Amino acid sequence: MAKTEKSTALYKTPFSSSYWRDAAAEMKSTKMLVMTALMIALRVALKPLAIPLGPQLSIQTAMLATALGAMIFGPVLAIPAAIISDTIGFMIYPTGDYFLPFVLTEIASTMFYAIFLYRAKVSPIRVMLSRFCICFFVNVVLQQFIYAWWYVYIGNPEEAKESILGIMTLTRIFKNLAMFPIESVVLTLFLRFLLPVTRRAGLTYCADVDMKFTKRQIAALVCLMVIGIGSAVGYLGYRYSNTSRSADYSDEERVTANKGMAQLVMERTDDWDDETVICIVDSAYRGLFQSETDYTVAVYVLDEEAFAVGQAADADYGMATLWGYSKSGPKKDQYQSLVKVASASVVKNEKTGEILAFEVTPAE
Repeated sequence: MAKTEKSTALYKTPFSSSYWRDAAAEMKSTKMLVMTALMIALRVALKPLAIPLGPQLSIQTAMLATALGAMIFGPVLAIPAAIISDTIGFMIYPTGDYFLPFVLTEIASTMFYAIFLYRAKVSPIRVMLSRFCICFFVNVVLQQFIYAWWYVYIGNPEEAKESILGIMTLTRIFKNLAMFPIESVVLTLFLRFLLPVTRRAGLTYCADVDMKFTKRQIAALVCLMVIGIGSAVGYLGYRYSNTSRSADYSDEERVTANKGMAQLVMERTDDWDDETVICIVDSAYRGLFQSETDYTVAVYVLDEEAFAVGQAADADYGMATLWGYSKSGPKKDQYQSLVKVASASVVKNEKTGEILAFEVTPAE
């Protein structure tokens, strides 16, 4: 029986039964299954790697492997590839609790790449359209609904309601507007370099690869870049005005900040000289390009008996645990070793270290 020759047809749109038959046929190709496994491995390996551009602004390198893989194996294999890579990625690099619906963002992103790049004459405009759909429909819309679902799941319907009502939040829009043109250029250059390789390897079939930007596309990207930079500045300004800097503290920075505030409180008050004082930075607001930080600090004293019980029950429970707490830490402490006695408001010039304002309010 003659062996059926594999189709190498290209399609202008995915709205064709032949397109989906060819995509489904990839599941029967040993070569394509091997490539899918390799792309999954590369995607997982790149998951923790990012090119930082600013606070919570970075280019995720896994995006490159996702787009390359989707362009090669298509939308049918995109679904299991996204599920496997997301699951393995979480197992290797766990972040918070696992919530299955978040895999939908991985599936949707991979599908958008596949729909625009698989069996197509890949061009900068197709890359840009794929990134736009991901930035808007996945990052802005879908993720917000999944977060709302998550809040309902953990029994916090009020947060779910706020998540739905805030589906078009400024921070999320600004962030994606800022990243869209940058990611589009990076991804276009990446695929421009690899497309000739994939074509020679028989993984893609577009003989006429033209990934050069036209004058109109360059003009559009320049405009988008200007919008992106403006959006980035707007995003950072809005974020710094509405988000505490302490949310971005590393473990070491949090301990240093807490100990520094405890020392300041002890130097300026004499109410708790005979007790162990531990301070927790609840918030730290500093505007963009500003040097003054407004701190809100919770002042606690150590309950020696409760602390001793905690040490006896848990060998890892110690002063380092308490100094490393964030705002919610003392409430979650099952041993209740910290008793809140006051709140402090501090204004500090970060450049000179000068304390511009200091006030302590006893706890009610």
